[in-house]
Amino acid sequence: MAEDGGMAGDSPQASLFATPEPTADLVGLRQQCEACRRCGLAAARQQVVISRGDPKARLMVIGEGPGAQEDATGLPFVGRAGQLLDQMLASVGLDSNADAYICNVVKCRPPDNRKPTAQEMQACAPWLATQIAAVNPAVVLLAGATALEGVLGIRGGISRLRGQWHPWEGRWMMPVFHPSYLLRNPSRQQGSPKWLTWQDLQEVHRRLEAIATGAEALPG
Repeated sequence: MAEDGGMAGDSPQASLFATPEPTADLVGLRQQCEACRRCGLAAARQQVVISRGDPKARLMVIGEGPGAQEDATGLPFVGRAGQLLDQMLASVGLDSNADAYICNVVKCRPPDNRKPTAQEMQACAPWLATQIAAVNPAVVLLAGATALEGVLGIRGGISRLRGQWHPWEGRWMMPVFHPSYLLRNPSRQQGSPKWLTWQDLQEVHRRLEAIATGAEALPG
């Protein structure tokens, strides 16, 4: 299910988990996406939803696709699920706007917040590839089964694969439960999806710190 809900603001805070190089390849991405008609999602969108956060961040979060609020604002993860994502990142010392670059597999809202089709994900793949290459994150959170499928080509299995590191093209990928799933499963008891996700995010923060300090290397 795609995102939906209220707004989130930008933060000027500098981040420990940032790279010094500019990301010039992102400059024309919005214009390219606004002109894109590679699939039928373009016909009903209000606007394309590219990203929020810091393009120099060492952490990238990839979700499924925009919901109604994202379609209206042009920003990903600004609804209830996005607010939960912000809170959970903050709980492990990560600011969603200063320490992360947040985007989705598809840049236009699927009707009725349905899951994007394989064809729609394939049509949007060049834009996501541009984002990954330009931001060059050390760590990528794949939020939900659609992101897992859209990036790594693995269908299903998010309950089985969440919390496991996957080396991919010189970076570390970790699948996690989608925040919208956690909203439907709000228990914080040990072993619950929300508790497991908090463990996963602590491990993400640990790895980011280790990479930043040189204690760990990126996968070859």
